[in-house]
Amino acid sequence: MTNFTCNLCGRTNRWPGTPPEPETPTCVHCGSNVRTRGLVQVLSEELFGTSLPLSDFPRVKSLRGLGTSDSETYAERLADRLDYRNTYFHREPRFDIANAGQEESGRYDFLVSSEVLEHVASPVERAFENACRMLKASGVFVFTVPYSLEATTTERFSQLHDFGFARLSDRTLLVNRTPSGEVQTFDGLIFHGGGGSTLEMREFSESALKALLTGAGFTSVRIDSDDHPEFGILRKYSWSLPIAARKGPFALTQDAARDLAEQYALLHKRLEGILRSLPVRLGCKLRLF
Repeated sequence: MTNFTCNLCGRTNRWPGTPPEPETPTCVHCGSNVRTRGLVQVLSEELFGTSLPLSDFPRVKSLRGLGTSDSETYAERLADRLDYRNTYFHREPRFDIANAGQEESGRYDFLVSSEVLEHVASPVERAFENACRMLKASGVFVFTVPYSLEATTTERFSQLHDFGFARLSDRTLLVNRTPSGEVQTFDGLIFHGGGGSTLEMREFSESALKALLTGAGFTSVRIDSDDHPEFGILRKYSWSLPIAARKGPFALTQDAARDLAEQYALLHKRLEGILRSLPVRLGCKLRLF
């Protein structure tokens, strides 16, 4: 058996040490899985240059981020540490990354999206272009989507326009009228976690994802394929891994540097107080370096 610390809730877990399915809950305390822990691990590296559990994220409220239907297993903790707001497509607070307004341009240091972009209606390029536009010059987009190692993306409904769902016996059908007026009917639909809004529109390929990100304006793309056993992140597959796309090189803003310096000074002061309160049995003073 192997111990790991969940980097979302900070609790210790045990498992046999073999890589689990990415979606299988493996933290018995918060229910996180390899996918969600891997996403937060990549976010930590991109924002702070090191792998930190959420509980050790510095409180930097000058770092602004936006989530798109993020899991509550990490969304609430992110909001406690950073200027982060989670949003949803079908309920408040609403946000549609494929139709982001101009007022969102250049507002964010980071965006987080997990298992969302495969559900965005065509053309999906709009979502990636908006994500890049919404970021500051040094911002980063951290996300996961199901993707394959095939040569191209499989687009299931390339002419989706005016559409709805219909029940036929025990099946759900999609009925679509294309821009030219042609009526299409699709069977064998794939839904993730429910019906309607969670319809899988496509399965990306790794190469197509890289091309989409580059075409949208991102200057670097990193796919995290490494294991992080200390956080219970062991890769069973070499696809559908967390991705970090940077708009530009990392740069710490003055506000973020100030927040970090103030937090360091506060922690330093607290530690000095703890050391001074300890009994000095050897007749010498303790000095904090």
